[in-house]
Amino acid sequence: MKLPFLSRPPVVAVLRLTGLIAARGGGPLAAPGISAQGMAPLIERAFSLKRLAGVVLLINSPGGSPVQSSLVAQRIRRLADEKKVPVIACVEDAAASGGYWLACAADEIVADPASILGSIGVISAGFGLSDALARVGVERRLHTAGTEKSFLDPFRPERPEDLMRLEGLLAALHETFKAWVRTRRAGRLKGDESELFTGRFWTGRQAVELGLADRLGEVSSEIKARFGEKARQAVIGARRPPWPLRLLPGLSADAILAAAEERAAWARLGL
Repeated sequence: MKLPFLSRPPVVAVLRLTGLIAARGGGPLAAPGISAQGMAPLIERAFSLKRLAGVVLLINSPGGSPVQSSLVAQRIRRLADEKKVPVIACVEDAAASGGYWLACAADEIVADPASILGSIGVISAGFGLSDALARVGVERRLHTAGTEKSFLDPFRPERPEDLMRLEGLLAALHETFKAWVRTRRAGRLKGDESELFTGRFWTGRQAVELGLADRLGEVSSEIKARFGEKARQAVIGARRPPWPLRLLPGLSADAILAAAEERAAWARLGL
């Protein structure tokens, strides 16, 4: 007979997925953000805990690289299927764009009423500097072997053929994103795709109404309701420091660029 006082509580892994999704890190003080390489050991650790009852993805991300989003999400799904444990995504401030891609790796998505979810789209941004070169009297000299090697060169005017190619690339990536959402949210999407897949984002309450999330809630109450009052949380991953502090140990160009890129990603959500 198993004595009650000798029974050990179930363990729930809480895996933090915080920050911009990119192949590179965000500077000396920054946590590595979200990347396939950086998250791989953390994901493995989350699914290797003893007495594991489930994994909670605690998501706070404005998005980023679609490739890194896909790689991280696929690793989570592979281990979830192997270990046969439920995965629940709990959204903090945002699960937008690539952040929502990650949320869809879960079996269920829980959000705060004020969370931001969605932004199911793909974006490409850059600068045109051809006029600036002319004003300062600089001559650009560019030589290529291959007609497409100077694709979207920022130092010359845009070419219609480049724009057509870019639109095709963005459309293909968008279709991949939409197919993932359709698969993972099959039978639960309530909004019209012409609205859901425009790149628009919604509050957590609206996301539940549209079927982009399953219910409102937060991580602690969700774990207690799903796994019991005695369930033990094992938090994996750390919070990132406020973004200006990530520049302090050394104002390298990479650190400044990474911080500015992440700040811009959050700003697109109004956060």
